[in-house]
Amino acid sequence: MELLDSYNERKAFDETKAGVKGLVDAHITEIPPIFRLPQGTLSDKKPSVSASEIPVIDLANVDVSRERVVDKIKDAAETWGFFQVINHGVPLSVIEEIKGGVRGFHEQDLQVKASYFTRDPTKSVVYNSNFDLYNPSSLCVNWRDTFVCCMAPDPPNPEEIPLACRDAMLEYSKHVMTLGGLLFDLLSEALGLHSETLKSMDCMKALNVLGHYYPPCPQPDLTFGTSQHSDSSFITILLQDQIGGLQILHKDSWVDVSPLPEALVINIGDYLQAIYHFGAFKNDNE
Repeated sequence: MELLDSYNERKAFDETKAGVKGLVDAHITEIPPIFRLPQGTLSDKKPSVSASEIPVIDLANVDVSRERVVDKIKDAAETWGFFQVINHGVPLSVIEEIKGGVRGFHEQDLQVKASYFTRDPTKSVVYNSNFDLYNPSSLCVNWRDTFVCCMAPDPPNPEEIPLACRDAMLEYSKHVMTLGGLLFDLLSEALGLHSETLKSMDCMKALNVLGHYYPPCPQPDLTFGTSQHSDSSFITILLQDQIGGLQILHKDSWVDVSPLPEALVINIGDYLQAIYHFGAFKNDNE
């Protein structure tokens, strides 16, 4: 009976197409039961390292100091599975525009936003709240709305991309693909391979751009914005805003990833890990 009640609550939430943003707009003061974590879920274990120890790699003049940069990436990937990059070539204006575009999409009129609502993952543009909303094994529904644009290998026609973020999405995707090419070159070299190896294995074939939105929660200590997971990708290039909240699991403890101005977070994904049979690079959870 409990599972049925949970399913019905999730279905009712889903059918509003308003997502978590809709709950906030309704001025709720308590989060619905489907968002509540079971008691004792959150760990109070203190991390053994500080956020300042998460590697930050400067990609400025990478061709001049390439061997040093490759060594740093190798160490970061093996030790953490994560690192941050600065001077990565994505202009600050492009970063600010995509952050504004994501907010603009989620904060626009519901009738416009709902026109992109779907649970069909084959669509080029998908908006919903929690891709795994109906998974009965999930601890709780996450306090998060998301839209996804599949920008490679078969990008949507520009007019299919939501107007609120269209120009920003096209420009950001172009720069991210360029950065991805450089990172795969450096990761290949970090593995002792030719710089083109990972790209020749089609690691760059696909690009999905996700725009997550975490509106203010009236009871943030009772839920997750994003549950513990690892990424089903070769790499993830993650852009945080200055609010922060990202954590990674390191040595069995959660470590905050403090936002750095203009920095991007790089995560070694499951697929890159699988290529090397769990041998070379570590993949922690986030």
